[in-house]
Amino acid sequence: MAESATIEPIIGRYLNLSIAGRRQRLYFEEAGSGIPLLCLHTAGADGRQWRHLMADEAISRHFRVLAFDLPWHGKSNPPEGYERETYRLTTADYVATIRAFCAALALDRPVVMGCSIGGRIVLELAIAHAREFRALIGLEAADFQTAWYDTAWLNRPDVHGGAVCAALVSGLIAPTSPEAARHETLWHYLQSGPGIFQGDLYFYRVDGDLRGRVAGIDTRTCPLYLLTGDYDFSCTPEDTKRTAAQIPGAEITIMSELGHFPMSENPAQFRRYILPVLERIRAQPEAGQ
Repeated sequence: MAESATIEPIIGRYLNLSIAGRRQRLYFEEAGSGIPLLCLHTAGADGRQWRHLMADEAISRHFRVLAFDLPWHGKSNPPEGYERETYRLTTADYVATIRAFCAALALDRPVVMGCSIGGRIVLELAIAHAREFRALIGLEAADFQTAWYDTAWLNRPDVHGGAVCAALVSGLIAPTSPEAARHETLWHYLQSGPGIFQGDLYFYRVDGDLRGRVAGIDTRTCPLYLLTGDYDFSCTPEDTKRTAAQIPGAEITIMSELGHFPMSENPAQFRRYILPVLERIRAQPEAGQ
């Protein structure tokens, strides 16, 4: 007997807005209702990484889960004139995109959760814009990581960009992750536009270096949660512990059997760790009240 067809509760839309003075057509998906929870994807990927979270009723009945594709990523096209420039993600543009998206949708002090580059920018938000957010969650987040790769290979004419990007990150997925989820995670990298992963890593390796700045984060203004997989050798548990040690009140969790992409490489295992965090955020009084 054939299995019945199902429709997922995720809705996708396009948002036309100005970001740092430039018009952008941003694709985003959402599901659920309640406290806005904005989720930020990793470098070279897109918002599909969060689909399992959006489809989880235990989360969507309390949170309005949203995830956009950064400009140049996924279904968000690059802006007009992109053919005359080289894509590079900067801290200023990344912050401007997040704040513009939240303002355009009138999100009231959302929770922001980001992974990898998304985790790094969460720390920047905690430093510079904490009062705008109810809580911040950094996955695979740290103030800085030592590079272990050569980005020159990610965008050159004699190498298939998607294949080399997927190959680069394949070892960052925990070996215990389900096979289907592992390959779905890699598919996002196989589909990435030329030079996009490399351009994101400019932020990760150069422009987004937060060494010497995270000590200024005030978790009384906005609670900060840091969760890192024990299999992640890019942002290692030691990187996150070093970062958290500089931030009074930051809460850190090391997640077992997870690598650099917890929400997509093993959604069931990640759920064990993120549900208690979201429950605490839901129960906490708003900062300053």
